[in-house]
Amino acid sequence: MLYYFLKVIARLPLTWLYTLAHCLASLLYFLPSSFKKISQANLKLVYPSLSHQAHTQLLKSSLKSQCYTYVESIKCWGMPKAYSLDLLRNVQGAALLEDAIANRKGVIVVVTHFGSWELLNAWLSQYAMPVIMYKPNKNKSVDRFVLKARENFNATLVATDKTGVSAIFKHLKQGGLTVILPDHLPKPSGGIYAKFFAQDVLCTTLVSKLAQKTQCNVLGLSCIREKSGFKVICQSMHDDINGQDLQRSVDCLNHDMQDMINQAPEQYIWSYKRFRRMPSHPHLYKGC
Repeated sequence: MLYYFLKVIARLPLTWLYTLAHCLASLLYFLPSSFKKISQANLKLVYPSLSHQAHTQLLKSSLKSQCYTYVESIKCWGMPKAYSLDLLRNVQGAALLEDAIANRKGVIVVVTHFGSWELLNAWLSQYAMPVIMYKPNKNKSVDRFVLKARENFNATLVATDKTGVSAIFKHLKQGGLTVILPDHLPKPSGGIYAKFFAQDVLCTTLVSKLAQKTQCNVLGLSCIREKSGFKVICQSMHDDINGQDLQRSVDCLNHDMQDMINQAPEQYIWSYKRFRRMPSHPHLYKGC
């Protein structure tokens, strides 16, 4: 039932969905929601120099943007690929991706949970058939809805485990492309502590280790929401991400991701408990 409900929602005009998202964001702000509390805790941690008024405005903008991102994702998943491509009229740095694919060294595309990242699947499908890790949604209807969308974007989905990593490694060695979102909180066995927004936080080593072993190209990709539509930005990442110093590699990756997010900080998913397991802030999310 939920699957068909999402299909119907996806057919509504985006302007209508934005209106619904705006109303939801207002409710989340005025109610004592975990969504609001986590976003507020994260924003105060990473932007401590902002005034109270600036923090309040950023929080409101963040809640609205996050709700926009969710309805955009549903729209993207439920519509033909051509719909998403039509939204992406402003593209910067496409030549970087074309050159990286052409040199056959393999490509890791680094994407953060920022802006409307789901639209990037449609854009990338014009250039490659990526191998991407996918963790099934606990809700079978939602999982079915998302999987059908992934199939339309020419992506091969692999498990988020050792077999998936092996498949990505093989694909990179063959000159293929993968997309990785490394701004999640990894398991302790798969991460090291590194600076992210001036905080010592547990960070994944997957991108760094794959880059070290394959010496592939590493590019950053983001999709920023603008008044006139969406802007895709493809950019180079720091050379040291491919270096043999793991700590330096992860630090550089985090620095580049931080720069990507700071292009429009209100468009990041601040409702995620990214700064858990920090010895310096063990109670950051208490009450959230």
